[in-house]
Order: sequence, then structure tokens, then C-alpha cells
Amino acid sequence: MTQATLFVPPAPKPRTKPPSTLEMIRIVYRNPLELWGEPSYNEPWISISTGIGGPLVIANDPALIRHILVDNAKNYRMARVRQKILRPILHDGLLTAEGEVWKRSRKAMAPVFTPRHIAGFAGPMLRVSEDFAGRYEDGTIVDVARDMTMLTYEILAETLFSGEIAGNPDDFAHQVDHLFETMGRVDPLDLIGAPDWLPRITRLRGRKALAFFRGLVAETMRMRKAKLSQDPEGSPSDFLTLLLKAEGPDGLSASEIQDNIITFIGAGHETTARALGWTLFCLAEAPGERDRVEAEIDAVVATTPDPYEWLGKMPFTRAAFEEAMRLYPPAASISREAITPERWRDLDIVRGAQIQIMPWTIHRHRKLWHEPEAFMPERFHPDNRDAIDRFQYLPFGAGPRICIGASFAMQEAVIALGVLMSRFRFDSVPETKPWPVQKLTTQPQGGLPMQVTRR
Repeated sequence: MTQATLFVPPAPKPRTKPPSTLEMIRIVYRNPLELWGEPSYNEPWISISTGIGGPLVIANDPALIRHILVDNAKNYRMARVRQKILRPILHDGLLTAEGEVWKRSRKAMAPVFTPRHIAGFAGPMLRVSEDFAGRYEDGTIVDVARDMTMLTYEILAETLFSGEIAGNPDDFAHQVDHLFETMGRVDPLDLIGAPDWLPRITRLRGRKALAFFRGLVAETMRMRKAKLSQDPEGSPSDFLTLLLKAEGPDGLSASEIQDNIITFIGAGHETTARALGWTLFCLAEAPGERDRVEAEIDAVVATTPDPYEWLGKMPFTRAAFEEAMRLYPPAASISREAITPERWRDLDIVRGAQIQIMPWTIHRHRKLWHEPEAFMPERFHPDNRDAIDRFQYLPFGAGPRICIGASFAMQEAVIALGVLMSRFRFDSVPETKPWPVQKLTTQPQGGLPMQVTRR
């Protein structure tokens, strides 16, 4: 395939000169993806003084990333700026908890995400996807970004909560957008190290949305507790019940349970939703790849009734999804802070150094990928996967804190794509001009308006 025929999705161009401190604050607030310069896409690591806090190390080398996230993970805690964004929303949920609290939460949730349990989710994932696809009308234009948020929320609600999340799904979608638009971004006061008692405008604007989620989760917990007390044998044995039964002195506190439910309801579906939207967009702009995926889906859906088998039988579909996550990683940054100083090769990492592991730049790094800016699913075809280092592709992170729902998300994505693309073709329209913006996830600014045509 020649460069002329490759689809290069929209993305910020690397900066050719460093911004001033004031300009950097503006960029980080507006869209951190626009901050990174040429060295971030070419060098194995960069160590710089930002002028607004401790030194910053940008880690791109897979061996260095492995060292930080796996080999010496005990020396690196969550970075302060990241925690200032997420903790007001998630408190001690799995994404933000540390130490013993994190260990307790991870242990409590692990049984839900075993291969056996995830296999059992395939049927509900199929049913929800089929019901969702049934709402589309031939020839209509829809916002695929919003639709994938709704679809993955409904799958999450059905699989992990047995369809028993309080509230209206439409209200939920609106509140998610508002929460990420406000509290889900860096506040300038956090960047300059302002004291916590100074009010953050972003968090003040997001208080209503956060109150909505806290209220929704409290009502969801109340409903399930009532059911468990009235009919313990007839109650669902799902993620929600598992967490509620983990409450106690040797398990989770009531507030930790609430925090983890908020984490999964508020963020557990969001990453997969964004990746699905970007996948449909990229395939629409690369018709040859879309033809290959559609042919594979048609053959598998027609001959394989068990959706659990689809993941193994749809390598081209999976590759397109993985390539979309390479170009638009749902979580564009992984932030750590050094607890004690150390030296790795010829890199000195001082105590308090802020470590940025950026899937956004690593996935587009010119020393790690051929044609890094182009949409090329063939990278992830079975014969080519061995050429990809484990630590140069990080859509779900790595190490002890790797996303607990990674296998769930991959199965969900392939089933959803299999259902949607077997019935409909998604095409860009003149208004489809997405621009990637980093909030909590890599989101398409302006949405993804696309025309849905029955195949």
C-alpha cells in the first residue's frame, strides 16, 4: 500500500518550538494533545524543567516504560496533577485508589473479570447490540460518538448491573458529557501548584453533574440492597452484588463501594465507546479496509451463532479496532511520580519527578512504527503482532494497574462491531470533521456525525 492510498486521520501536528509557560497552561487546559513537540515523537525519553513544578520525564522507550510500570512499579505512585483531576470525581475508586485501598478493591472485583465470567457476558452483549441496531433507520444521520456512549453504557448496565441502574439513560449521556467537559480536564491552578483551598472553576462547574452521579449510585445501591434483603436467592449474582457483599472490616467500606460503582458507571464504558466511534470513522475513510472487515463479519455472523467465538474468528475486525486505539488511545496519558531517586541507564530520575507515559506519542513514535500517522490495521493482523513490543502499545496500560476490564472491552467491541456492521454501513458526511481532544478520554470534538445505510 502506498502513502498516497493510506488514510491519515486528523491529529495535531508536532510543535516545532516549545511554548511559553503561559501558552503551555492554555494548551493543557484546551487540549493537551496539542502540546507535544517533535522530540516527543522521535526521542526515547525527554527530561525537562517545566518551570511550574518538579522536573518532567516523558518516557517513550518501551524498556523504560516497562521499568516504570512493572520492574520498579513500587517506586512510582500516581502523579499529583492526575489525582487532582480524577479524585474529586472517583474518590477511592479503582482508577484513583492507592496502596491497601487499591489492593482491596482489585481483589474484590477480580472474580467478575475472569475468562469464564467474561465468556458469560457474550450473550447479553449480543442482545443489547442487536436491540440498539434495531433503532437505526436507513439513511439517517446520527452522532456515532454519542451513540457508542449509549450502546456501551447499556451493555455495561446489562452485564455488570443486570439492567438495574437507577435513572434515565438519556439523562446519563448528557451528564457524562458535562462531567468530562468540566471536571474531566486539567485546571490551570493545578498546573501552577496553587493550594487546594483555592476554588477550581472547572470543578465548580461540574458539581451538578457529579451530584447526579452520586445520587444515581446511591439509589442503585439502595435498590439492590432492598432486593438482597427481600429475596437473596433470586437476586442477580453480578458485579453490583459482589461489591455489596464485599462490605466489611476485611473488605471494602461503604464509601469505597460507592466510589467503585461510580468508577465503572461513569468511566467503565467510556473508553470502549470512544474507541468504537473512532473505529467506525477510520473504516469509513479507508473503504478497502472496511470491505475486508465487512466480508469477515458477514462470514462469521452467518456461520457462528455463539458470539463468544467471534473475537477469535474476526482478526481483521479486531485489528481495525486495535489500530483505532493506537491512533486515538482512549486514555492518552499515564502519569506517575517518582518516590525515590534512581538512575536508569543514563537517565537520572529525581525524587518527585513527574513521569509522563503518553500512549498518544508512543503510538505515533517514528522510531517505533512504520507510517505512524496512517491507519494501517494490518499491523495487528496475526502474522504481524509479534513485531509489536508489549510496551510500545498501551491502550489498556500495563503492569499491576493494567485495566481490569481489558478482555471485557475487546469482546464487547468485536461483538458490537459485528452486529452494527453486518446490518449497516457507516459513512462520513460533509459535517464529519472530528478533532481529537484529550479530556478524561480522547474525544472527537464536534462529535462524529455519520450516515447510516442498511447493507
